[in-house]
Parts: sequence; structure tokens; C-alpha cells
Amino acid sequence: MCGICGKLIFKDSTPAPESIRAMCKTIMYRGPDDEGLYTAPHIGLGQRRLSVIDLAPGACPPLTNEDRTVWLVFNGEIYNFQELRKQLEKRGHRFVTNSDTEVIIHLYEDEGVVCLQKLRGMFAFALWDQRHEVLFCARDRMGKKPFCYTLTPNSFVFGSEIKAVTADSDVSVSPDYHAIDLYLTYQFVPSPLTAFKGVKRLRPGEYLTCDLQGNVKTKCYWEPPLSTKTSARQEEIEAELLRCLRESVRLRMISDVPLGAFLSGGIDSATIVALMAQESARPVKTFSIGFEEEAFNELPYARLLAERYGTEHHELIVKPNVSEVLPLLVRHYNEPFADPSALPTYYVSKMTRRYVTVALSGDGGDESFAGYDNYTSILGWNKWDMWPLWLRKMLAEGGRGLLNSFPHNNNAARLRRGLAMLGAANVKVRRLQFGTTLKPEEKRLAYTPSFRDLISRPPVPEDPLTTYPWEDGMDELDWLMRHDQNFYLPDCLMVKTDIASMANSLEVRCPFLDHELVEFAATIPSRLKRDSSGGKLIMKNALTGLIPEQILHKKKMGFDPPLAEWFRTDLTELLRSTLLDCQSAKRCLFHPRFLQKLVQEHTERKRDWSNRLWVFLFLELWFREYID
Repeated sequence: MCGICGKLIFKDSTPAPESIRAMCKTIMYRGPDDEGLYTAPHIGLGQRRLSVIDLAPGACPPLTNEDRTVWLVFNGEIYNFQELRKQLEKRGHRFVTNSDTEVIIHLYEDEGVVCLQKLRGMFAFALWDQRHEVLFCARDRMGKKPFCYTLTPNSFVFGSEIKAVTADSDVSVSPDYHAIDLYLTYQFVPSPLTAFKGVKRLRPGEYLTCDLQGNVKTKCYWEPPLSTKTSARQEEIEAELLRCLRESVRLRMISDVPLGAFLSGGIDSATIVALMAQESARPVKTFSIGFEEEAFNELPYARLLAERYGTEHHELIVKPNVSEVLPLLVRHYNEPFADPSALPTYYVSKMTRRYVTVALSGDGGDESFAGYDNYTSILGWNKWDMWPLWLRKMLAEGGRGLLNSFPHNNNAARLRRGLAMLGAANVKVRRLQFGTTLKPEEKRLAYTPSFRDLISRPPVPEDPLTTYPWEDGMDELDWLMRHDQNFYLPDCLMVKTDIASMANSLEVRCPFLDHELVEFAATIPSRLKRDSSGGKLIMKNALTGLIPEQILHKKKMGFDPPLAEWFRTDLTELLRSTLLDCQSAKRCLFHPRFLQKLVQEHTERKRDWSNRLWVFLFLELWFREYID
């Protein structure tokens, strides 16, 4: 696992090694073990290396082919690299390292951009093809590894993180207010946008090429599949699911450095640890985070699994010293990011890194096996579809008009949400209504005329979450899972995990996000994944006997910290001093009275505004760190 960066100059010039080194310096924590640089006419490539496979210094990228016409910087792991290497050696390719990085180079020599179809793993890379004078960049299918870039009049600049891109002298820094509006809607900025004007992210399963004329072309090479549903018997599906899971875990245990696993106490992480224990000759090292507040604490369930499999178990109770850690998170996340589970993810990564360099995680199970409870909540509104849409819309619009004459309190907010779901035309609209943080009425009260003017200026980008298509053959649960796999998973969950772990120089691998497992899961009928009793039905059946019953059948818990209580105690002063001071007011983005209302009502326990307060707090701290 590493951090990569680089620059392609269109004119006849060579990037200065010092400029590439400066970009590398901004992401040193992603690769503390070594640094590699390559500069030549037009191209400069840099890499910070976290050594995991082939620890020899000679395996540090940039690496090249036999005649030095192809150069590569690479972030990630290719789990089938040993198999691919054997095939390439039979074709006459010569290797000088034992790394997975070199496999990509020789595979590209044989197959060009089609080489992506054969890579099984997590990756982001940039490959300079000197013969054809083209830079080829790609991101893995599920979006586990990031790739940011920008196009200037004279160059193409890229990096694992935005701060590496903006470290280049050609790149100017200014906020993208359209992206900030989307952040306030979803808690994250959906790709390909970032919070910086002109800086973009590659989408999951996408690659790009850039030539010396500055022509940038992007293309999707994979997306979550819409597969024909299997007609196999349930017992056969369960057996194949367990086989796929076991293989995915085994592949991710290949490492030349110490390895462990996150253990939250939920089904997904318990599954990973149980399978690791069966594959390992030594006790698995496991790491868990808990909270003093009992309602947020899953440590007893994590201990249950750890005891069953005799793991070397480590625990940490997180206390609310967020005022010290939050500025650090703002710096690392590069842009506004308001998923509060970033806090415990950072803490568990920090603890884990004291013992191992690589950790396996349970991320990705919910999106393939319908684990989210909001799926039931959204689909529950379908019962109202027996009424004509025109009637439901009329009732919803009339109710909203009436509510505008009342104060925006708890009851009014609940009614507005209910009316919005009632008047929605289909599950696509309801998913967006349900999944937004700042609701339309709250935006109406919060946004100043100045901010409204900024986000109405063209070009107004398309909101990718609202335009995701419905395809023939989908059922509603299929669409909800695919929507989350395309947006929430890569743009929120994977960003959270990648940044929090790499801030601590820890590599995290996610067996549930193996693309072959995801493709198999797509063939399983929805009725075997979720019903009125909950989700992951087929998984629970397949795991019977492997996972304790108390874990298999307990109520799903999130990984969020007890922010609501923290904002009423330890973090009250941070809220007031950040959101309600002159520096915040001078931005003229939000009405100070609205922010004052949120803080006051929350601290006086009149309403839980914690998720909105976290969104506004992170945004203001980001402005102070990156823009002011």
C-alpha cells in the first residue's frame, strides 16, 4: 500500500524532481518505508511506499519494463499476481522483483488497457507509455483505492490525495460550492467531483488516458453487475457463498508483514475473523473499539467471537477527546467529510498499527447482501403506491404548504419527511429523500442569498446520485444495493477507511469487496437476502455453526460514536467557538440564526441535531484548514 503522485507536462519540458518530491511529502504517511522518483521529458512520477509484498528496496516503484519504455507507480494489492506472473514468464517476460507491481507493467505490454480485466485486487495506478506518449491511469472496480487529478493549461497532475495534487505549483486552490452543496446533502462529495474547483476523482471501475495534447478521456471498464438470478437450490448457493468468502479471505492473507483484522462485533467482521482463524496456523490478531455509552458498545460481541477462535485480542475504549483529533481528521480527509464513524475508524487503525501492518475488514457485506435496515424503511412506503400518484402528490404538496406556516420543529420535520415519501413517484426518489442529511426545508432556512447565488452559477454539475438509471430486470432491492455500491460505498465508506487507515500507515483489505464475490452475490435472488425480519438471510444460513448465534441474530448496530451526547458535554465549547464566531459568519454561506438554533436546541436537549452539527462543523474546519 502506498501513496502515488505525478505530473505530465504537455510542452517539451521535464518536471523538476523537487516538485515531485514536494508532492510525495504531503502523503508521506501513506508510505513511510521508502520513496521512489522518476523524471524524464514530459513525465514525473513519485511514490511513497508502505512495504507489504517484496520488502527489498529494489521493489520500490516507479518500476519499469525491460527496455525502460513503460513506467508505473502503483497503490494497492493485486491478489492474483502470482498466477499472472507465471503466465507472463511463460510468454518470455523477465522480472527483477517479486512484487505485484511489476505484473501490471508486463500485462499492459501484452494487452494494453484490457489488462484491467485480469487484475483481481484493490488498486490505483498511473502508467507512462513512452512509445505512445500517453499516461494510462486506473482505479479498481469497487473504488477501494483513490485517484485524484486535475488538468491545467500546461499539465495533467495526479495523486492519491487532493493535497498531493494541490501541492503542484500549476494548480490553483478554490472551493467548488456546487460540490459543497452536495456534501451538505449527502455527508460526502460524490465523485467525480471534489470540494476543490477543477480537481476530480476517478470513479470506481474507471480508467483514463491523457496525451501530450492534453486530451483526457475516461471510460468505465466495470460496474456492479445486473446478473441473471440463479435457479440453484438454497443449499448449493450457501455452499458456493462460503467457498467464495473463504477464497477471498485466503487471498487477502498473502503478506510479507504482520497481519490482523478489525473486529466490530457485527456479522461481517466476525465472518472474516472466523475464516482467517481457520486459514491460519497461528492466533489471529484482532482489534476492537468500544464506547463508554452502552448503546454504542459492541465490545461484548467482539469478545465472544475472539474467545471462540482464540484470537490475540486488543480493545480500546474511545473517549471524546475529539477536539484534539478532529483538526487532524480534517487535514487528512482533504475535503469536507461528515461520516462520524471516521472517528472510531481512525482510532482502531491507530491501535492496530502498533501491532500489524495489514488488517482485514468487514466492509462491503451490507451492499451485496442487503444488510441496511433503511432498505426495509424505504420499501415500506410502497404500500401507499396503491393510491394514484397525482393524489399522493397533491396531498404531499398541500401538506407541505400548510406546514410552511408552522415553526420548523421536531413534529413538523417528521411530517415533512413523511409527506415527501408519500408523494415520491418510486423507490429511486424515496432513496434520495431518505438518505439526505440536510433536508430541502433546512436548506431553505440555512442558506443565505449569497450561497444560493454561488451554487446557481453555471456550469451546475449533474448530481450523479439522482441520475443513476433503472435497468430492465432489476427489482427494487437490487436497485437500492447497486445504488449504494456505486456511490455510498466508494465515495463514503471506502474514503473513510482508506484515509483513516493510511493516516496511520496501515493497509486495510476488504474480502467482501472481491469483485468475483460481488458478481456471485448479484446472482442470488433478493428474497434470499432480505425479508421483513432483516437482511443477510443467505449469509446467516451459510454461517450457521461458524459464527455464534448471539452475533448472527443480534440487532444491527452502526459504527457511529455517541456524538449527540458529546455535543452536549465535552464538545459544546468547540461547537460554539467554531460555528458561531465571526470567522464563520463572514463567509455569508449560512444564516447565523439558523446555526444558533441548531446549537441551542441540541445542547438544551430539545432535538437531536448532532448529524447536522457534525456536517457544519467539519465544513467550517475544512475552510479554515484549506481555504482561509
